[in-house]
Amino acid sequence: MYPEIMIIPMREELSRAGIKEARTAEEVDAALAKPGTTMVVVNSICGCAAGKMRPGVRMALQNAVLPDQSITVFAGQDREATERARSYFDGNPPSSPAIAILRDGKLVYLMQRALIETNTAPAIAQELARAFNEYCAKTTA
Repeated sequence: MYPEIMIIPMREELSRAGIKEARTAEEVDAALAKPGTTMVVVNSICGCAAGKMRPGVRMALQNAVLPDQSITVFAGQDREATERARSYFDGNPPSSPAIAILRDGKLVYLMQRALIETNTAPAIAQELARAFNEYCAKTTA
């Protein structure tokens, strides 16, 4: 684990964008128990999180269609919360950073590190906006 003082700016970059931190397993479970769509951002200290993932997420949040709520866990720091969040990712291998969309607690979309580290922040934002439009749009009966 890194000293907390080192990662405060990395936490704040997402919380300033309106993403709620989940630092315990209970907070993750409570968020994912709510009906609707939830974006779960697995934050990381790695360079691809700083240079691509966090800026891409912030840009994607400018999209007209958004998840009902967004939470973040910090890999390597909030281990219990991160492990619990990953337990919802339907057997996919651990990845940090990662961005998931869950609907009613069930995984519908997952962007893992391999896709994040090979794309630019604008490309990540465009892909997330596409996923928001597909999985988070409100349906009318």
